[in-house]
Amino acid sequence: MNKKWNLVLATVAVAALAACGKKEAAAPAASAEAVVKIGHVAPTSGAIAHLGKDNENGARMAIDDLNAKGLTVDGKKVKFELLAEDDAADPKQGTAAAQKLVDSKVAGVIGHLNSGTTIPASKIYSDAGIPQISPSATNPKYTRQGFKTAFRNVADDVHLGGTLGKYAVTEVKGKSIAVVDDRTAYGQGVADEFAKGVEAAGGKVVDRQFTNDKATDFTAILTALKAKKPDVVFFGGMDAVAGPMMRQMKQLGINAKFMGGDGICTGELPKLAAGSMADGQVVCAEAGGVEGEAKTAMADFATKFKAKYNADVQIYAPYVYDAVMVMADAMVRANSTDPAKYLPALAKTEGYKGVTGVIAFDEKGDIKNGALTLYTYKAEKREAIAVVR
Repeated sequence: MNKKWNLVLATVAVAALAACGKKEAAAPAASAEAVVKIGHVAPTSGAIAHLGKDNENGARMAIDDLNAKGLTVDGKKVKFELLAEDDAADPKQGTAAAQKLVDSKVAGVIGHLNSGTTIPASKIYSDAGIPQISPSATNPKYTRQGFKTAFRNVADDVHLGGTLGKYAVTEVKGKSIAVVDDRTAYGQGVADEFAKGVEAAGGKVVDRQFTNDKATDFTAILTALKAKKPDVVFFGGMDAVAGPMMRQMKQLGINAKFMGGDGICTGELPKLAAGSMADGQVVCAEAGGVEGEAKTAMADFATKFKAKYNADVQIYAPYVYDAVMVMADAMVRANSTDPAKYLPALAKTEGYKGVTGVIAFDEKGDIKNGALTLYTYKAEKREAIAVVR
């Protein structure tokens, strides 16, 4: 009797264990969803918060669109999550934000907006092996440090500043050209390249002045410039400084053309200039640009963005959107969200059709055949002059 009872108990125990085993095996299938964290850093506080928010909204729109697609990587449905940080355009805050994202184990980072924050942060991402795509940092140094993790999907300052310098001489017909920069990595870098472009085209830089990215009074430098009677003033910096500078130029009777890079080439510039901007006075360039059929995709993006955020695109949102999408595309091609595994696929990106055009990276991580769009303003509205490569 005892033997029979023991046999019954043993049979029940084995069955119970088998049932538990089936439940254990079935559990992973019920939770076969991978959460992939993507970091984003931009200044969402401070003088250029409007540009930082524009970037962040571009990233959020991409994340929402990716999750709507329901991508599958390595047999698991992927849910993307955005971890957004504010670096206030400050290098120290930028490196702190970068370390926070690394500690949060993000799979990749989109950003930073400014070259001055992107460059120091890039070493932190490189040391951690985390891919980084900047949609807006244009200082050449960023991708010339030898970091395999650093990419950008816009043209750099060598191209942008040099093109504007040549344009100032050959098209604007500048004879007496003055250059001012804000001493940031971006501002000084683009101003240096502009000056080189002017000289290469046979032009002359008659004066070089500098300010800082938080300045509001430019009386001293503008008075010095006025004595040189410039017909073109180039400013290397952002719109938050360019606007007040233009107001003070008008007050001092400096009627020169005003030129700058993508930092001033925004929808907010007319408001910041507060009525001091004459039609056609400003010529600026934005890294990136589309032609022909690609214009439709960019226009559709702008419409969708406006409907989603009740705000117009400032500058970089489409490039942020494409950066997120390119990163996700590399994960799908590598069949892995592990940074070490999808990084080689990201580096080999070729012919990706984004909102901003076709994206491919060179050996440094720079976009191949990067475009620039030259703009002016009429009736305080930005108008494209031409797309150049």
